[in-house]
Amino acid sequence: MQTFILAAIAFPIMFILDLLWIGLVGSGFYRSQLGSMLRPDVVWPAALAFYVIYSLAVAFFVIAPAIGVHSIMRVALTAAFFGLAAYAAYDLTNLATITGWPLPLTFVDLAWGVIVTTVTSVATYLIATKFLGY
Repeated sequence: MQTFILAAIAFPIMFILDLLWIGLVGSGFYRSQLGSMLRPDVVWPAALAFYVIYSLAVAFFVIAPAIGVHSIMRVALTAAFFGLAAYAAYDLTNLATITGWPLPLTFVDLAWGVIVTTVTSVATYLIATKFLGY
């Protein structure tokens, strides 16, 4: 049950951060890098499925273990590595298999994976420990 509660906290944090990043801050960069590969519309069921799965994975593999040992340093370091690994699976596979996949996008997206996963995990950890008594 703890994993689902932590994921429910993480989900909106990550979703909002990603909307801000992809929709506002980095939108021009993604458009310039992906060109015609970028869809004009978002397939929301696929996007929401990613956020649900990723929030559950982050809660299970990153946040809950850090809560178990009461370590904000552990949540931050584990989240950074988990975000790097998860986003590397996507970006490096695309770089290896998709003609024209841009190298600059790979590096920016890897950095974003580290940032969004770390910020989401630390924020979720703080909310869970301060307000839910975990």
